[in-house]
Amino acid sequence: MASRRRRNSLTRLLEDLVDDTKDLVDDLIDRAKDFEEDAKDAVSDFVDDEDDASDEADDAGEAAALRKQLDELRAKIDQLTAMQKGSAE
Repeated sequence: MASRRRRNSLTRLLEDLVDDTKDLVDDLIDRAKDFEEDAKDAVSDFVDDEDDASDEADDAGEAAALRKQLDELRAKIDQLTAMQKGSAE
């Protein structure tokens, strides 16, 4: 019975080297994609935080305007109340 000859060890070495290289390149590409996504998320979060800060400033301005209008309404109510008391007397 003739035994089958195993592959050439040099061929096996080259095959393993190519396979390992492919795995390394795939891992590097995956990590680069992950890094790119994380960097994009970080930048967009930073920009959103700046927008939130300007929104807070806008909200503060709106709140001040609403307070002013409320004070004006209170003054008119007080004026009308005084006029009503004056006409009743």
